[in-house]
Amino acid sequence: MYDIDRIREDFPILSRKVHCDKPLVYLDNAATSQKPRSVIDALSHYYEHYNANIHRGIHALSEQASDEFEDARERVASFIGSGDPNEVIFVRNTTEALNLVAQAWGRANIRPGDEIVLSEMEHHSNLVPWQLLAQEKGANLKFFRIDDNGEIDPGQIEDLIGERVKVVSLTHMSNVLGTINPVELAAKRAHEVGALMVVDGAQSVPHLPVDVAELGCDFLAFSGHKMLGPMGVGVLWGRAELLEAMDPFLGGGSMIREVFLDRSTWNELPWKFEAGTPDVADVIALTAAVDYLESVGMDAIRRHEMEVASYTVRALTDLDGVRIYGPQDPSRRGGVVAFNYLDIHPHDIGTIVDGEGVAIRAGHHCCQPLMRRLGVPATCRASFYLYNTESETDVLVDALKQARELFGSVAV
Repeated sequence: MYDIDRIREDFPILSRKVHCDKPLVYLDNAATSQKPRSVIDALSHYYEHYNANIHRGIHALSEQASDEFEDARERVASFIGSGDPNEVIFVRNTTEALNLVAQAWGRANIRPGDEIVLSEMEHHSNLVPWQLLAQEKGANLKFFRIDDNGEIDPGQIEDLIGERVKVVSLTHMSNVLGTINPVELAAKRAHEVGALMVVDGAQSVPHLPVDVAELGCDFLAFSGHKMLGPMGVGVLWGRAELLEAMDPFLGGGSMIREVFLDRSTWNELPWKFEAGTPDVADVIALTAAVDYLESVGMDAIRRHEMEVASYTVRALTDLDGVRIYGPQDPSRRGGVVAFNYLDIHPHDIGTIVDGEGVAIRAGHHCCQPLMRRLGVPATCRASFYLYNTESETDVLVDALKQARELFGSVAV
């Protein structure tokens, strides 16, 4: 049984009051998630008991920190279905992970006239790095188009991924539409033509059971702060043979084997890609986040979010003048509901609902091409996680009704 009350008790910030004693309703989880007490305690415990640099010292603190750091690598690998911890590279965030692939793999393998396939729903983090690479190498960008339901027609996969394609990079779950994309089908087709499959898992790994073997991808990128972990740590998973063949992304300490005045040789995986002192505390605290998610169960989290998101779609639909973007079928979307209300600008909506204690996101969500496809400058976005409730949606809906009264707007 999903005990939402017990889960909420694990998150200290959810008891906070804002704006004249309004209970906090946190619906901005696609931007960053809140942290359970166990993650907060893991951070404090590291700094209080064994704060030290890793892999360099032979004293007790360094050895303990090193052991905990590498244990985190094993736990993350297991969480995403990888049997090799050395395939897990710790970075700062999803953006850095995707840039690493575009630069370290892309610069060595993309040639003039090659094609890179993306979609028009991509976050800028999975668009701009490939734009830069294509401009440098004379490659061409191609895009999966979305239908009016915010989905990619699977028929495009075979049509778009042809013999000139060298890499397909696709978000697993849209941070705006909530659309869950058919990355397994795209990966299968990519491999048929000798291309690689890169998956932006920033929105999927925290919310869905994800297994890299089942996805069939070659690289997977995601961030700790969206999955109950701290800010400052992200993950790039890559197939070992690809990582072995790639040159380093950054140069400096830890990533070297030997350094001479005129040349250097590189460390083994995964340290070849981890230059300098990493964010040791945040990596260790990520282990606590993984432990927490697994204790609740990713399947259970997925079911809960589907229920809350479905309730929210129904509740918003009952308001005259609401337009909801993305799939209506809850099995085809994650816990993200983007919408616009009447002719009220999303920034005004965000300000008004914040006055009632409701935290949503308003803007282009780092997806300006997608906004143009939708024909709007911005949207409101309510995004849910394992601790959100249907009663919090009710608070959002009541706040939206106040916005209508304040603006005296009429449906457009």
